[in-house]
Amino acid sequence: MQTATLSPAAARQGITQNGLKLLALSLMLLDHIYYFFGFTGAIPLVFTWLGRLSAPLFLFSLVEGWAHTRSKTRYFLRIWLLGAGMGAVQYACILMPGLQRADGFFPQNAMLSTFTLILVMLWGVDFVRSRKFLRGALLLAAPIAWPYFAIYLLAPLLGDYQGILGLLFYTVLPSTSVIIDGSLYFMLGGVLLYALRGRRKVQLTVWALVIFLCDFVRLFGMLCRQADFVWTQMFTDYYEWFGVAAVLLMLLYNGQRGSGHKQLFYWFYPAHVYLLYGASCLVYNMLR
Repeated sequence: MQTATLSPAAARQGITQNGLKLLALSLMLLDHIYYFFGFTGAIPLVFTWLGRLSAPLFLFSLVEGWAHTRSKTRYFLRIWLLGAGMGAVQYACILMPGLQRADGFFPQNAMLSTFTLILVMLWGVDFVRSRKFLRGALLLAAPIAWPYFAIYLLAPLLGDYQGILGLLFYTVLPSTSVIIDGSLYFMLGGVLLYALRGRRKVQLTVWALVIFLCDFVRLFGMLCRQADFVWTQMFTDYYEWFGVAAVLLMLLYNGQRGSGHKQLFYWFYPAHVYLLYGASCLVYNMLR
């Protein structure tokens, strides 16, 4: 595979991988402040606008991390286990309303489960590159085929035990049918970033074009058929497409890992989600 090379001067400039992660982490925090405390009416919409850039930046870092890691198995297991743990908490909130905020809200942050599915597909790309086409095709198709296989083939066989599928979907065998963080287009974007890695301009141009077409053009075309739709809603209600602007920050990546604590990025995500959720429950009860 062709790899991008940078001169020493260029490598000193730009943003490192850990720098991009810290930026993504900060933007995610703004987004989640809006997500958990938006009910107060005190959090500006710009918080979640800026937050649209965080997931693409984390996705780009995920791809770079997968390409550089010395153990893809350990890399995968870290994200899979954390995602499964957060999924178990989400499933518990569904089954036990007492864990929900008084208005029925509970955290549905499942980006790590989406990343798990993307890593399965990236592993498929690796197999294809190694000319192991059958394994590669199976892994590329598995995240998309799994929910259909489970719902239409396994569920009828389980009968009264179909709740087991729900538990699996939220935890160890994540399913796109229950994950609201990310989309099939987001997952496709991850595969494209990895498949085209090493040709930075082509990689990011194709990614930005695909995401814009899927998240803006496709959605805008569908919404235009609704009589009450006005174009300004693309900025107030349907602004997921703002994430395409993250390409400008990706272009500044200098190919270096940078300094920082690797574990911070793994543990900050679940920790801040549940701390913000707990705080939002307290604030909601105070304002009732």
